[in-house]
Amino acid sequence: MHHPTPAVAYALAAPATLDALVRQHAALAIEAQADPGAIPASDSAYDVAWAVARRLGFIESDAAVIAQAWGQRSAREGHWRADWPDDPLDFGLGTAAAATQPGSAAEHPAATNSPPPFASHPDGLGLYAVLPNAAWVQRMAAAGVPTLQLRYKPSANPGPGTPPEAEVLAQVRAAVAAVASTASRLYINDHWQAAIEAGAYGVHLGQEDLDALAPEALDALRSAGLRLGISTHGYAELLRAAALRPSYIALGAVFPTTLKAMPTAPQGCARLRAYAQLLARLRPAIPTVAIGGIGLEHLGAIAASGVGSFAVVRALTASPDPAAAAQALQRRWAELRPLTGA
Repeated sequence: MHHPTPAVAYALAAPATLDALVRQHAALAIEAQADPGAIPASDSAYDVAWAVARRLGFIESDAAVIAQAWGQRSAREGHWRADWPDDPLDFGLGTAAAATQPGSAAEHPAATNSPPPFASHPDGLGLYAVLPNAAWVQRMAAAGVPTLQLRYKPSANPGPGTPPEAEVLAQVRAAVAAVASTASRLYINDHWQAAIEAGAYGVHLGQEDLDALAPEALDALRSAGLRLGISTHGYAELLRAAALRPSYIALGAVFPTTLKAMPTAPQGCARLRAYAQLLARLRPAIPTVAIGGIGLEHLGAIAASGVGSFAVVRALTASPDPAAAAQALQRRWAELRPLTGA
């Protein structure tokens, strides 16, 4: 197996030792994805960490990221540590503080070669409602929800003389108008050209959206002053998102959700905590939003993870009284605020 970082051997490859490491970090496990037969190709920190990550059920791309970070930390410190890596520098993410340290720029190019950051939020995102159309945006803006997302999917048959692009633009314009006289901030899911044209607050992109996006599109979003949020489902996607220096990163799906097919299993609160802690240590930190199957009953665990905000869909759209549900969610989150570190 290739070692992206210098190999540091620790004679840790014995099955009993691997089992102990897996037990130590069992809260991070997703059994359905686990490879109990994963064994390290050598006793290097990279290979041992890779085997631990695979036994815990991290997908291949995430296991490689974890192994790289564990190996980088071991090489940097000159010894093995059994605790979970959480230093941005070991994950290849530069920080403002790190960039001022002698030699850090050569070791971590991201510290000096990062793109310009996207516009930031003047304060936290708070309750973040993901909504299907402009009418719902208007309804939740009137209810005082601070952050809204229009996730509009054009109809298969928009009607004669109405192309899907025109239908989308009409919805985006209506949603922007709906929040114009409120304190709510509106993100547009996916449809970034329409968001720029209508003067939206920001754009939210999934990983597939990023795949389809030309580099000049990101420059256009920055130039227009729009905020950018990005969905992630694990370490590899998190690093990709963080390298773009977005306005926030969404972490999920935390719990099972039936609203869309997810590329990965539900991550759970232990992984959410690991992702949030890593991003919180960046300087400047990138705000985080937990998403996926979240309801009022989950907010204690979500806040304890240290994530800065949370997004909901069904907790509002499936409620018999969405305005009251929004108020209940915001009251509970305010009570839990000391846990979030916000």
